[in-house]
Amino acid sequence: MVAVYTNPQCVQCDMTKKFLDKNEIEYKVIDLSQDKESLDMVLGLGFSAAPVVIAGDQKWAGFKLDKLKTLLPEA
Repeated sequence: MVAVYTNPQCVQCDMTKKFLDKNEIEYKVIDLSQDKESLDMVLGLGFSAAPVVIAGDQKWAGFKLDKLKTLLPEA
């Protein structure tokens, strides 16, 4: 399962979710403005910008198309 940590009014967050939706990749959204524990966890990982995507052992911040493409099933 992919977790996408977001903030309201975040363009890169919206782009990330649109990519996942378009490619039918299952994910859950965690709103950092509503979940202090998750915010503390993300900050503890060293991230300071949204979205933060965690997929297995992969973790990154921002809209990263190259990393998102690694989540696509093998053709």
